[in-house]
Amino acid sequence: MGRRVTFLEAARGRVLLFDGAMGTEIQALDPGPEDFPDGKEGFNDGLVLSRPEWISKIHRSYIEAGADCIETNSFGSNKIKLDEYGFGERTVEINEKAASLAAAEAGRVERDVYVVGSMGPTGYLPSSNDPDLGQIPLDTIQDAFALQAEGLVRGGADALIIETSQDILEVKLAIEGAHAAMEKSGSSVPLIANTTLDRYGKMLLGTTVQAAYTTVSDMGIDFFGLNCSTGPREMAPSVRWLSGQGHGLLVVPNAGMPENDGGRSVYGMTPDDMAGVLGGFISEYPQVRMVGGCCGTTPAHISALRRAIDGAQAGGR
Repeated sequence: MGRRVTFLEAARGRVLLFDGAMGTEIQALDPGPEDFPDGKEGFNDGLVLSRPEWISKIHRSYIEAGADCIETNSFGSNKIKLDEYGFGERTVEINEKAASLAAAEAGRVERDVYVVGSMGPTGYLPSSNDPDLGQIPLDTIQDAFALQAEGLVRGGADALIIETSQDILEVKLAIEGAHAAMEKSGSSVPLIANTTLDRYGKMLLGTTVQAAYTTVSDMGIDFFGLNCSTGPREMAPSVRWLSGQGHGLLVVPNAGMPENDGGRSVYGMTPDDMAGVLGGFISEYPQVRMVGGCCGTTPAHISALRRAIDGAQAGGR
């Protein structure tokens, strides 16, 4: 292979395909308490320590499906979330391990595959007045994200993504924490800021997509995105508005709107249906530089998206 094209160069030159859901793929492996660190059932991020071969296998399945970018198994690995499992003091180590597992799988193929460090929410809502969720020092949140970003960059992440964000103040703190980590390490990687919107285009606390974008657009982010919460059709008005702004876009919806089936969320959008909608976004909006799948998506969805992207780009994109 020749010189590796950087993540930014690739995203500017073609539409990049992200992977699909991690949690549902883990559940498909039917883990038991004995599979998690210290028997802490549900500690999915801890599987990078106790069952790294499982996480590598999931990464590999998405690469084989055609993904250009694979997200690390670190969605809940900020220090605040890790403290809930008693692993907060190992925040840097766990994130470094998550990134290195993904990087190892990316390095096995004869094409450029990029590792994107996943940074999910803390579970707090610092903008709210909720006595439980809103009363947390802001520097505690920022520091929690800074430690996570430090580990992800150390482990070889090509970019960082702040995702499934429901409070725009937390997004700002995560961005600041990521910048602090990159300054500390002396290694800078692209930064993607994602928000999660309801079907009306608002975050959990009522922030509109316009307000969310305006709040963080000048904070040194490279891309802005939408993920989770809804299917792609419900994202269409927000994608349309964002396509007229200055940043490239990442669109990572669920496989349709979640439906309750006996207390379990199910997602009914087929791979071809999802690829049809996202393929339309790619064709209509040049600002859409990355697409992928969130809850309910599988390697089959990613394969269908691969075909849609290749078809759109062969048609002149």
